Amino acid sequence: MSNPTTASRFDEIYNSTNKAVLAFITAKCGRITDVGDIFQETYMELYRVLDKRGADYVTNEKALVMRLAKQKISKHYSLLERLRIFVSITTENDDDDEIDLSDFETDGLSTEDLVVNSVMFEDVKQIIKSKPEDVQKVFYLMYDVGLTISEIAQALSITESGVKNKLYRTLKELRNLLK
Repeated sequence: MSNPTTASRFDEIYNSTNKAVLAFITAKCGRITDVGDIFQETYMELYRVLDKRGADYVTNEKALVMRLAKQKISKHYSLLERLRIFVSITTENDDDDEIDLSDFETDGLSTEDLVVNSVMFEDVKQIIKSKPEDVQKVFYLMYDVGLTISEIAQALSITESGVKNKLYRTLKELRNLLK
């Protein structure tokens, strides 16, 4: 059983590093669908380290968490490659694509509006999924993680104009397709 100082130290490290680590993992992952698993595994490992070695063990928290993230990415993809040799695996999971209407703001919206919003949301998701991986990463970091354009550019090692280009061209395409 962990002690309260371990939990509070974990929370402190998580709060100070989660955005940078999520951006790093997103930039390094081969598929956007792997990001959540690797992110979770990274912080689970951090908790195990703190629980085993003590809350005072960590002196450079960002370096430790980034090292753990690199290890988890490496392990994830090497294991995945070994599994592909023996078993045909699928990475698409349609259960994750279900829409939860409670995610939408319902103030003043009728049921028909909610249905239209959910259908439009599904269309947007499908269009984004059809884009190259780098465009998917830009959208993920912008709208799910909440990073700025400059933070995305730094995380993905591309220029800010490259991020804007991917973002704005895709948004323009979405507007034209979903008028």
